[in-house]
Amino acid sequence: MTSFNIPPITQRQGFSIKSRICGFFGTSKRKISQSHRVVTAEKEQEEQEDMESILKPLRDGESVLDLSPRSTVSGGVEDVYGEDRATEDQLVTPWTFSVASGYSLLRDPQYNKGLAFTEKERDAHYLCGLLPPTVITQQLQEKKLMKSIREYQVPLQKYMAMMDLQERNERLFYKLLIDNVEELLPVVYTPTVGEACQKYGSIFRRPQGLYISLKEKGKILEVLKNWPERSIQVIVVTDGERILGLGDLGCQGMGIPVGKLALYTALGGVRPSACLPVTIDVGTNNEKLLNDEFYIGLGQKRATGKEYYDLLHEFMCAVKQNYGEKVLVQFEDFANHNAFELLAKYGTTHLVFNDDIQGTASVVLAGVVAALKLIGGILADHTFLFLGAGEAGTGIAELIALEMSKQTKAPIEESRKKIWLVDSKGLIVSSRKNSLQHFKKPWAHDHEPLNNLLDAVKVIKPTVLIGSSGVGRTFTKEVVQAMTANNEKPLIMALSNPTSQSECTAEEAYQWSEGRAIFASGSPFDPVEYKGKVYVPGQANNAYIFPGFGLGLVISGTIRVHDDMLLAASEALAKQVTDENYNKGLIYPPFTDIRKISANIAANVAAKAYELGLATRLPRPADLVQYAESCMYSPVYRNYR
Repeated sequence: MTSFNIPPITQRQGFSIKSRICGFFGTSKRKISQSHRVVTAEKEQEEQEDMESILKPLRDGESVLDLSPRSTVSGGVEDVYGEDRATEDQLVTPWTFSVASGYSLLRDPQYNKGLAFTEKERDAHYLCGLLPPTVITQQLQEKKLMKSIREYQVPLQKYMAMMDLQERNERLFYKLLIDNVEELLPVVYTPTVGEACQKYGSIFRRPQGLYISLKEKGKILEVLKNWPERSIQVIVVTDGERILGLGDLGCQGMGIPVGKLALYTALGGVRPSACLPVTIDVGTNNEKLLNDEFYIGLGQKRATGKEYYDLLHEFMCAVKQNYGEKVLVQFEDFANHNAFELLAKYGTTHLVFNDDIQGTASVVLAGVVAALKLIGGILADHTFLFLGAGEAGTGIAELIALEMSKQTKAPIEESRKKIWLVDSKGLIVSSRKNSLQHFKKPWAHDHEPLNNLLDAVKVIKPTVLIGSSGVGRTFTKEVVQAMTANNEKPLIMALSNPTSQSECTAEEAYQWSEGRAIFASGSPFDPVEYKGKVYVPGQANNAYIFPGFGLGLVISGTIRVHDDMLLAASEALAKQVTDENYNKGLIYPPFTDIRKISANIAANVAAKAYELGLATRLPRPADLVQYAESCMYSPVYRNYR
């Protein structure tokens, strides 16, 4: 590993990360434009109010635009393993590489092409006799497999067929997924992945990622080196405590990182070999799993407190030491009490992203911005009511408030007053402030207590109703009718996953609102016919955002995630909605265009990273959309010499 002699900052907190990057790459050889001047942390605080205002108290005032004194050389963290000062007594992993051929080539999913190997390739790679004599194209393979998958009646069977394909022929798996994205997205991800996680112990066949448990404490760096790929760009990690709306699934939550990274490749074009799924196993509080003889995780109650955070800290240090400063770590399906803490703790020292907080917020904001063309006005003209005040709900609310402040130039505190949240105890109001978790406190407005959602809808009179509660059927007929009574075109977003946990169905929303609702959900719903008109529900799926967002970070070499990048992603997605989509009542574009959408999101995110001075890949490409498209992985078979 090459080390650069950059002294760590210990006292000069105001010295921005941009000046450090520019100095490192040699500003004497490059003319930095006026727009890229160093902005001090003090001026940044005066000019910007953003989601960081919630996280900054947890970060002791640090900003992602500062180079944290907790970041040092040798991969950006303290060399806790002493690897850079290795002695002959230190144990290391001996790695060797060889060319795959013959039987081993057919068992290598990265290079296997099945019956698509040409006769010349079969001769050169010792495959003669190991395959039937016919040679077929990748297109014919795709046609055959799609026919087979469509014959399955049970979604979990389709999921298992796709996972089997991924394990034996990687390129064909992604070819199917890219070419049939609208049909297969619900199979490889929500809602089917929820059932797959519940039954993961029974359907587990071969490892698809890394399992890091409490047993690996003290040697996580060595565990990371057991993964065969060296150049990792994106890690999706979960501890399995809050899988979708299904709760604590422990080690069986691995289905989520595996599914997310499949989408990173198919929808965002990140190379499969650059993706690493990880499950942190600290036990489970799910009694059913603890009593299940087929459970594949640690058979103990969840570790908490210092034991939990020490393991996570070792993991984060090892990741950065092994893969460097620019590896993206996406936190996935952590419980609220850990999700905010981890995002706050590592946001200024690592490239981290929480899809449940930030990705959900970005995709919902995009839908709201797009919906303005149908419901009229600007963001500040509308009143928002949320059912659910966890990581998703508060994350969405904060990003909407941030965009509202950006548009109106008003302080974010003023924008927050247009947004109300209901949790399990009723409307969040100032009289409850002392008993609220820190991430709920900004939403405690002056108002008399209201105990339920229906009363809140009748009194607050929101124009936009957003559900992130994880509890199904909570948007009752009375609630939808109350929304319709207050608005000509109410915007109703039932975001909880999987489908069984959705706050209401598309059919219920359209029927109860007499066809007037603009509806979007987290899981897919079929089109609905009501009084002779067909309504097509939108899907506020995070898959619109995180693949393109991650691609933008990777292609620009970004080293920190800033809230303005989330706004950039939302704005890029909203612009992809066409008049044809609006005519169908859609506020999101079809997934058939997802790679084009992801390229535009990646370009917008990368542009913002360059503007903020957080991008390290210099010089900046002239056409970022074209550059993003050129970086995307293609699943088409390669010819072997």
